[in-house]
Amino acid sequence: MPPLPSSDAPRGRVAVLGAGPAGMAAALGALKAGHDVVVYERYREARPAGNILNLWPPPVKALRALGVDTGDLGSPTDAEFRNVHGRVRVRVKLDEDVKRAYGGGFIGLLRPELYERMLAAIPSGVIRFNQQVDRIEQDDRVVTLHFTDGSTAEHDVLIGADGIDSLVRRTLWGEEPKREHRLHIFGGFTFADVAGTAPHMCVVSHNRTVQGSWTSIRHKGRDGHQWWVLTATDPDAPAPADLKASATELAADFPAPLPGLVAATEPESVQRWVLRDRTPLEQWSKGRITLAGDAAHATSPYAAYGAGMSIEDGYFFGRALRGVDLTDRPAVQAALQSYEDPRKPHTAKQVQMARMLGKVFHHTPAPLRPIRDFVFDHTPFLQKMAGDSNPREINKQLALIED
Repeated sequence: MPPLPSSDAPRGRVAVLGAGPAGMAAALGALKAGHDVVVYERYREARPAGNILNLWPPPVKALRALGVDTGDLGSPTDAEFRNVHGRVRVRVKLDEDVKRAYGGGFIGLLRPELYERMLAAIPSGVIRFNQQVDRIEQDDRVVTLHFTDGSTAEHDVLIGADGIDSLVRRTLWGEEPKREHRLHIFGGFTFADVAGTAPHMCVVSHNRTVQGSWTSIRHKGRDGHQWWVLTATDPDAPAPADLKASATELAADFPAPLPGLVAATEPESVQRWVLRDRTPLEQWSKGRITLAGDAAHATSPYAAYGAGMSIEDGYFFGRALRGVDLTDRPAVQAALQSYEDPRKPHTAKQVQMARMLGKVFHHTPAPLRPIRDFVFDHTPFLQKMAGDSNPREINKQLALIED
């Protein structure tokens, strides 16, 4: 990353579209850079898109740098990939000093607590709810937001953190179809005491066609577990009428504690997602506008890094704006380019890796599945691809984030 510019530039006006993890992190980053910030959120509150969540150490470090309280946030876990019979295929071997510094290797938590922690760090009045933007324009001087009520707002810089269906991305780069993974995931959580669980563990298991996994969580001082089952689907098919019953059927083939965790989960704590992403962009920014989070790099849960990458984006966006005169268009363009250039290789790698793993585990032709599983069970291929490369990428990202 290039040297930071001087910190004596005038305060600029930054707009953030969307109050999810990417938007809140971008707002915190821009505030720390010394600028005035407004977050426009179309809903009446910042609402989590889902319930279960995991974070790797880099986003935890970024949250700390942004001023978010990370004390007792989630349960530290060690992550393993196993086959359906319990054979360990992969151990994610994070450095012990990294685990000590960031509360564990893989943090299991629930999304609502992350939102509450981030909201608590944002000054009152920064987020404006019930604000629906329907058109965006920019010129050499400003970005103009047009709202559905007929009002407008001018800002020096806009960051689109408005999700996979981003208006900001469409405005910059046009319409583009989402990529269907032809997969769906059922997930839930429970604080019940279920036989077979172990503290501080994340176990990702596969049979021939289904991923069935569980991990320790900590939520507002309570220890529990989250679980998920993932399999192929027709994305145009209607959602099952009984989500818990569908999850129960998919989990039945797996060893304890997965079936017990599903059984102990209240039906209202079970959710379902159809998995989609978008092709990674070669360029995020144009003029005074850029992207973050799913608007820039929507990914599937196979990366276990969607929310984490969004948080990191916000940190690096704010860092790029330090000391920049936001009325100076060339300076803004250079700053936004310095934000996105280090992010694109990392995020594109995660998006493509997640997509590839989904295909390998759930769309391999039936005659080839025994060969695939033999390779995973009896060679170091999967360990090298997931267990060894992940720690290297994590260390690389940690080194880019300031203490």
